[in-house]
Amino acid sequence: MHPREFVTFIAALMGVNALGVDLMLPALADIGRDLFVTEANHRQWVVTVYMVGFGIGQLVYGPLADRFGRRPILITTLVGFVAASIFAASSATFEALLAARLLQGLMSASTRVLAVAIVRDGASGRQMARTMSVAQMIFFIVPILAPTLGQGLLALGPWRFIFYALGMFAAFVLAWTLVRLPETLPVARRVPISIASLKQSYRLTLSNRFSVGYAAAASLTFGGIIAFVSSAQQIFVDEFGAGQRFAVLFALCAGAMGMASFANSRLVERLGTRLISQSAVLALIFLSVVHVLVIEWGWETLISFMVFQALSMTCIGLCGANFGAMAMEPVGHIAGTASSIQGFITSIGAVLVGSAIGQSYAGTTLPLAIGYLAIGVAVLVLVYFIEGGQLFRPRMEPR
Repeated sequence: MHPREFVTFIAALMGVNALGVDLMLPALADIGRDLFVTEANHRQWVVTVYMVGFGIGQLVYGPLADRFGRRPILITTLVGFVAASIFAASSATFEALLAARLLQGLMSASTRVLAVAIVRDGASGRQMARTMSVAQMIFFIVPILAPTLGQGLLALGPWRFIFYALGMFAAFVLAWTLVRLPETLPVARRVPISIASLKQSYRLTLSNRFSVGYAAAASLTFGGIIAFVSSAQQIFVDEFGAGQRFAVLFALCAGAMGMASFANSRLVERLGTRLISQSAVLALIFLSVVHVLVIEWGWETLISFMVFQALSMTCIGLCGANFGAMAMEPVGHIAGTASSIQGFITSIGAVLVGSAIGQSYAGTTLPLAIGYLAIGVAVLVLVYFIEGGQLFRPRMEPR
């Protein structure tokens, strides 16, 4: 592939998961009504269950991709995602829909593992961070457009159309994979699946404080995204009465992350992953403290929430690709398995953090603001430990 096509392909691959999370957000109220979900917070499980499957599935695909190559695993799971989307569209009960969403998450887990592994097969360090930042910049366009696309699909028919659309997009990425994606893992670098090799890979990944530490840090910041996504419909529609503007308001917040990724792609090779990400964590803490005070003093409005949320998303966007690159740096020789383990830590940790914050929603934005403050403080403490008490010190070699 041409480099630009390659970056666009990685973004589209990641977009399968992004659409899987965000496309049905405008339909949560319709889903709850049609499938007799009486408790509003229970609708968040449509997002949460998907992320549980997404986290668990990542443990499997890394070793398989290291053994059989990237292409066959990706092709198989994209076919599975299409089937799960059809299952979701035909669900007659909320329980059946959740089962379909779990299966969708299990299948889409390969997109995260293989996107990281495919990029790592040809790049590392700041180069990898730059490539992933450009891909994530394109990838973040998907959350910007997803609610609008979801509302458009709802205008054409019932919420089930959304899941058919998910299947169609996955089928498009599948066709692109079949036609254009070469195998990026040479046969000579493939690792047989054995208890000994898995044990060795797990030991290398989990015993390295940078690998496991930055994966845990990424899980905390990703948890902030899950908290916002799962409760956004309730905040914008129920609390602020902005139902008609939901897609636009959600897009503005997601767009802040896209701009942050674009800025990171331009700056990371010059400033380094640590300076950018650690500065963003400190900014997130400051913003969260001010936001909590604004809410407590009764000054919170839709405008103030949008400002603080967009700035918080910017900080989180400056952390994501950098934390991922720093986590992968010492374990690039086992990129597939390491990506699986790190992805599991990141996703399951994010589900636990995000669902705890989301389920705390009680009609105000205070739980979200306090949650972001807790995330920022926890990440700062974790990074301080990972770096041996020295912040802003570069470790990755320049290109």
